[in-house]
Amino acid sequence: MMTMGLAACCVGATGPVSVAARRPAAAVAFRRRTGAVTATRRETTMTMPMPKTTTAQSTAAEVLRSLDGWAESHILPLLKPADASWQPHDLLPDSSSPGFRDAVDELRERAREIPDDYYVCLVGNMVTEEALPTYHAALNSFVGYDDPSSDAAWARWSRGWTAEENRHGDLLNRYLYLCGRVDVRRVEQTIHHLITAGMRLASDRCPYRGFIYTSFQERATAISHGNTARRAGELGDASLARICGAIAGDEKRHEAAYTRVVEKLFELTPDAAVRALEYMMRERILMPAYYMFDGRDPELFRHYAAVAQRLGVYTTADYADLIDFFVDRWAVADLGAGLTAEGRRAQDYVCRLPERVRKMEQLDARRRQRPEPSRVPFSWVFDRQVELVA
Repeated sequence: MMTMGLAACCVGATGPVSVAARRPAAAVAFRRRTGAVTATRRETTMTMPMPKTTTAQSTAAEVLRSLDGWAESHILPLLKPADASWQPHDLLPDSSSPGFRDAVDELRERAREIPDDYYVCLVGNMVTEEALPTYHAALNSFVGYDDPSSDAAWARWSRGWTAEENRHGDLLNRYLYLCGRVDVRRVEQTIHHLITAGMRLASDRCPYRGFIYTSFQERATAISHGNTARRAGELGDASLARICGAIAGDEKRHEAAYTRVVEKLFELTPDAAVRALEYMMRERILMPAYYMFDGRDPELFRHYAAVAQRLGVYTTADYADLIDFFVDRWAVADLGAGLTAEGRRAQDYVCRLPERVRKMEQLDARRRQRPEPSRVPFSWVFDRQVELVA
């Protein structure tokens, strides 16, 4: 699932996001103010002229459609058929088994040993996964295939990716229901609010920007789920570690697909690709769950991100590593012939960005060093207090 960023997503390429931008309110308020916030930020942070949207969209869409045959042989094989895929039922107690109640009791016994801060991270990951209808619509918006029966490779990828992702929310949701450690109704309200609020995707229906976004999101998601798997193992719950690890494995395959698409775009149209990458870095790749709201805490995402940062589930350092990884994978520093002046400026900006993000993280780390830790109640864990990164 596209679950990028956490605390790192709140760091823009040109500096930390303003306090106002870090404070999502209720879903209705999000919708009311999103347009104004976006317009203001573009006016103040964009330094490179962008092509007119309609022209850019048309050209990018043509390039993507020309790659339908390539996607057939290079992208679709990264999906697994249903019969060969794990299903949530495989990783949870079998409800048809005579030993179901005993298995659930064992699951709940293990869950009692896991601290609340871990469950805050796990719920945040699950809530993000459950907003899949929004992500499916977003993917179709820049892939350009809304026909649910289309046999085009990109349309089949969109449906297959969605089918695989659908298992992630189902699995985590059922585990959290069985474990007895979270306020399920409050979590369900959070999901409801998030799907209603939608998401802000800076791709403007451009497939170049959209696939860059999904590349970052999938790699970040794999890191986050991988770290929750590692932490569950350290806490002695091997079954929970397998649950998170199975999801992380899917995310790695999806990352490979989207990364491969962008790599192809860099090969065919390097100037357009590097300018799209710069655009997305300047705009910030916001986590899809940025607008999460539980009906109580208007800063829920920021608090969740702070817990994830403290536990090492996903950090600003991870975000810098992501940029480094993609700059290297897409050979951005090696782009030469074919770049316009704008493309060269974009190349320079992107290649310098990881160092800038790391310097900001060092400043933030010093700022967070306070004598008393900050704690807030999370409705997800029955309003118990959980420590944040200050």
